[in-house]
Amino acid sequence: MSTALVLIDLQNDYFPGGTMELVGAEAAVARAAELVHAFRQGGLPVVHVQHIAKRAGATFFLPGTPGAEIHAAVRPAEGEARVVKHFPNGFRETTLHDVLRSAGAARLVLAGMMTHMCVDTTVRAAADLGFQCFLAGDACATRDLQFAGEQVRARDVQLAYLAGLNGAFATVKSAKELCGESWRSAA
Repeated sequence: MSTALVLIDLQNDYFPGGTMELVGAEAAVARAAELVHAFRQGGLPVVHVQHIAKRAGATFFLPGTPGAEIHAAVRPAEGEARVVKHFPNGFRETTLHDVLRSAGAARLVLAGMMTHMCVDTTVRAAADLGFQCFLAGDACATRDLQFAGEQVRARDVQLAYLAGLNGAFATVKSAKELCGESWRSAA
């Protein structure tokens, strides 16, 4: 049983200077880069999921813009799969499931952005498809939200979504913990 790393939407628009800057994006991509390094060293598959906006009125991840490009810290290496998506769920109308099955992956380590949107929907879909999921909680980032006139801080959004995913859909751990897992050497 192989393990694959799935990186979700680690794209420039989520970083300082981008059109949808997230809280903690720089720290999250640094942790994701640690995972990439560990998976590459272990000869395990790394899959990059990249959102390209198709929705009318979209303000970020616009086709052909620098903001839609994958962040330099986790840029795909030659031979690594890149899956383009147009919806929050990384599996919806994409080749992600086929790519993971072709790689023989039954376990996934996931990281990315935004925790409350694309990470959440992709992790839940992966679990529904039968993958054993591990989420690197510190390799994800989100933003402040508003609801019913209330401001919800990004830290609280992050904790709520990680808590909701942990147990039922994934095992949430730190990137450091996941880099040290024994399955890394059992490709």
